[in-house]
Amino acid sequence: MAEPTLHPIEQTSLRVQVAERLRTAIITGKLRPGDALTETALAEQLNVSRAPVREAIQDLENDGLVETVAYRGKRVKPLTVREVSEIREMRQHFEVMAVQRILDQGTGVVELWAPCRAMEEAAAQGDRDALIAADEAFHRTMIRLSDNQLLAQLWAGLYLRILQIMSLRNDQNVDLTDIAGTHPPIVRALESGDAEGAVRLVSEHFDALASFDPATIAGDPK
Repeated sequence: MAEPTLHPIEQTSLRVQVAERLRTAIITGKLRPGDALTETALAEQLNVSRAPVREAIQDLENDGLVETVAYRGKRVKPLTVREVSEIREMRQHFEVMAVQRILDQGTGVVELWAPCRAMEEAAAQGDRDALIAADEAFHRTMIRLSDNQLLAQLWAGLYLRILQIMSLRNDQNVDLTDIAGTHPPIVRALESGDAEGAVRLVSEHFDALASFDPATIAGDPK
C-alpha cells in the first residue's frame, strides 16, 4: 500500500491555546509581574471552561513565568533586580559566544537582514509588539546560525524572560527607532569578519538593556 502523502490535521488542544495566549500576554507585558491569575476571570475572558485555564497556568509555572503564593493563589512571577541583572549577563554570554562561533566558522549572516528590516518598519509605524517579535527573530536566527544545539536550547529557555524584560522596558518611552538601529551594525560587523567590532556591538546592545533602573520593572523589591 502506498505511503499517504497527506497527514491528518491535528487540532491544537485548548490547554495549548490558552497557555500560548497567556504566555504572550506575560512576555509582552500585558499581564504584569505580580498580576493575579484567577481561573474564573481568565476563563470568562477567553470564553473557555476553567479546566484548560488551570492546566495552562500549570504549564506557565513550569516555564518559570508564574508562581504560587500561599493563601493567595497564582500570579505572574515578579522580576527581581537580581534576576534582571543575571538574565542580562547570561544573554550576553550566550550571544557573544554565538557571534564568535559564526565568525570562526565563516557562516553567512544574510538571514539577519530580514528581521532588521522588519524592526525598522515596526519602529516607523510605532508598533512595539511587531518590533519585539522582529527583535526575537533576529536573536533567534543569530543563535541558530552559531550551530550549537545546546546553546540554542539554553538560550530558548532564557528568552521568555528576556522578552518579558524587553517589553516592560519598552513601555518606558524608549525610542523604538533607536532599538531597531542597534542591529544593522552587528550584521555589518559579522559580514566584514570584524570579530572585535561584532563582540563590542553585541555587548553594547545588552548595555542598552541595562540603561534603565531595573527596580522599575521588578515585582519584588528583594
